[in-house]
Amino acid sequence: MTYKVHKAVVVGAGTMGAAIAAHLANAGIPVTLLDIVPRELTDKEEAKGLTLEDAAVRNRIVNDGLQRAVKSRPASFFSKELACLVNTGNLEDDFNVIAEADWVIEVIVENLKIKQGLMARIDEVRSEHCIVSTNTSGIPVTSIAEGLSEEFRQHFLGTHFFNPPRYLKLLEVIPTGDTLPEVVEFIHHFGEYRLGKGIVPCKDTPNFIGNRLGFGSGAFALDYILQNGYTVQEVDSITGPAIGRPKTGTFRLIDLVGVDVWEHVGTNLTKAIPHDEHALRYLNSEKANTLIHTMVENGWLGNKTKQGFYKMVRKDGKKEFWSLNLETLEYELAEKPKFASIGAAKGKETLAEKMEVLLAADDRAGQLVQAMTYQGFAYASECIPEIADTPKPIDDAMCWGFGHQAGPFELWDMIGLTKAIEAMKEAGFPPADWVEEMMENGFETFYQYDGDQKTGVYNTSKGDYESFAPNPNLIVIKERKDTGKLVTRNTGASLVDIGDDVVCVEFQTKMNAIDNDIMAMMNEAMDRVEAGEFEGVVICNDDERAFCAGANLFGVVMAAQSGMWDQLAEMVDMLQTVNMRMRYFPNPVVVAPFGLTLGGGGEITMHGNRVVAASELYIGQVELGAGVIPAGGGTKELLRRIVNPPMRFKDVAVLPFMQQVFELIGQAKVATSAVEAREFGFLGPQDRIVMNRDHLLAEAKKEVLHMLDTNYTPPAPEKIYAAGRDTLAALRAGINMFAEGGYITEYETHIGEKMIYAMTGGELSAPTWVDEQYILDLEREAFLSLCGEEKTQERMWSLLRTGKVKRN
Repeated sequence: MTYKVHKAVVVGAGTMGAAIAAHLANAGIPVTLLDIVPRELTDKEEAKGLTLEDAAVRNRIVNDGLQRAVKSRPASFFSKELACLVNTGNLEDDFNVIAEADWVIEVIVENLKIKQGLMARIDEVRSEHCIVSTNTSGIPVTSIAEGLSEEFRQHFLGTHFFNPPRYLKLLEVIPTGDTLPEVVEFIHHFGEYRLGKGIVPCKDTPNFIGNRLGFGSGAFALDYILQNGYTVQEVDSITGPAIGRPKTGTFRLIDLVGVDVWEHVGTNLTKAIPHDEHALRYLNSEKANTLIHTMVENGWLGNKTKQGFYKMVRKDGKKEFWSLNLETLEYELAEKPKFASIGAAKGKETLAEKMEVLLAADDRAGQLVQAMTYQGFAYASECIPEIADTPKPIDDAMCWGFGHQAGPFELWDMIGLTKAIEAMKEAGFPPADWVEEMMENGFETFYQYDGDQKTGVYNTSKGDYESFAPNPNLIVIKERKDTGKLVTRNTGASLVDIGDDVVCVEFQTKMNAIDNDIMAMMNEAMDRVEAGEFEGVVICNDDERAFCAGANLFGVVMAAQSGMWDQLAEMVDMLQTVNMRMRYFPNPVVVAPFGLTLGGGGEITMHGNRVVAASELYIGQVELGAGVIPAGGGTKELLRRIVNPPMRFKDVAVLPFMQQVFELIGQAKVATSAVEAREFGFLGPQDRIVMNRDHLLAEAKKEVLHMLDTNYTPPAPEKIYAAGRDTLAALRAGINMFAEGGYITEYETHIGEKMIYAMTGGELSAPTWVDEQYILDLEREAFLSLCGEEKTQERMWSLLRTGKVKRN
């Protein structure tokens, strides 16, 4: 049978269920969200004279859940407009929608009997092709389908999303002994390609992989922290980016997850693993469990109650974040701790170098890192083969579910097995027997490598490496370079041959900020295409965080303060020229943005003749924060995209469309997804959105090849609608109102004047269509004049030093 998902149903409208429904909608899938019927009226419903039979009451629980998802921060939906794909209903009046569903996901209370009762009802109405899955985090998946029809059990499995589903890549897939292989294969493929997930196949063991490792090692960390008198601030300064983990560290992560959730998962895990002596030593820690239980009883549940291990306090009108004293249980403002080893580690470039410093350190930071690292290695090794046969699912789960830069076995390989094992034994955390047996048999690493590239992983059941199957949808620039595909490079960028006569321009400055070297490499890529060396260009890179965070601000402010006006003008001209060359280039130039795509990064994106964007795209013209306006063609492009189309019709008022451009530039609005970027105008209708960031470069390359196959031709030169002095006056009046109301400063008024002058074409006596270069010249003139202003330079230095906009 060929499976498909055209309609989905999510049962359970709590935080997780509603967020899963939202992410299905993000993928363009119509979904019905169901929940129970309320048993009693609220005071508001009684006041309105409603009864338990009214539809508004019967769907109150599910509607409230959906609204929480719509309003959630960070946003569950790519755009609030996508909420229209989610219908709501209840489990009494609307249960028959399941008969039309291709996939039903259960996300209800963690109670086996209740889940079994629901599955029995679903079994009665589901169609023969319908896949049913549970999002349980701890109940054995097989037990949930016990006693149900064979066909149901063949189409039933676990699909454990991590919260929040939109942002955390991990999707654990847990088949039972009855699940058809083709069902498992379909969910793997659908999860990876449509939902953008990293799929980790799991055995049906307690808490699967992510939570088993996360809470098994997390319980140890909490016990060690309390036994050795570390403070909340100390721990989070140590257990974040310095060791390749998110900025949340340990205690901010528990606040994010929920202190009550932490207790619930820990309690359930303790009951489920009576055989796991290692984990139980710490899961049964009296000191840790007393602390967590006291916090739950006090209602200190973390972010959802605005008080957990951290609490936001307003003092003299300013926000301060106080941390919990783990001894007194009082909140206090603590100074940011400093450790020599952490400072030394931050100066290192790679995770391996950072860990080398910390594992050799003898201060308190080093001691905590050593304990957590060696216990983590030992526990991960002990969990094989119970939860996985190879290290890869464990490493993937910790990276994709918890945001770790490397999983335990990847990190172990970096450190070196022999060196680590000696230290582990000395610390009291010996590895599982199979690790030393593996080494005795001549295997010195968990992964098999070709250079830096992983090609296989050790399988304990085979006693040998098993090779990774090649993934045609995964192109890694570093791997291409390692295999001799580097064409040329300079200090700012590289050209890399990605196959099929397509070349990739890779930015490689800090935050991929634009400098002359990057622009020179973009020109060289097009030069080589014109010379017949390649047929098309992709602009992308392997960075996890930023496609391009804008211009090299340090270079701009230094040039301005040094009076290097010719060089500054040349830089602006160069960006405008390379962008316009891309726009009208006869061969495909596909830009593949992702993550932070700000300022000049947005301008490069808008000038590609096609865009293939990652769904998690944060794009905006934010130059106003630096005291300037977009000058690489950003102003011109927003006018072309937003103002031009309606002004081709008669009797259309221009002001509403000019206001859209005014808001995007003047308020430095940043789209929070690629879908929203399309709504704002940064992406066009022909541009594509890719759900899985790992596939982005391959999909961009496919787009180049598709454009070549369909005989791509560049667009004809387009004039820009210049609204002239009347619209300039209207926008000026709006700026003055903002200033009089105290919403913007006097200097922001000055920047705004420069911005609207460029937007409207200046003091033209009447609206007219002008060449693109006319607007580009106005952009450049405004940018250069503002760079000469002291207050603009102050703004630039503030951004460089603090990362914050100075409202001068």
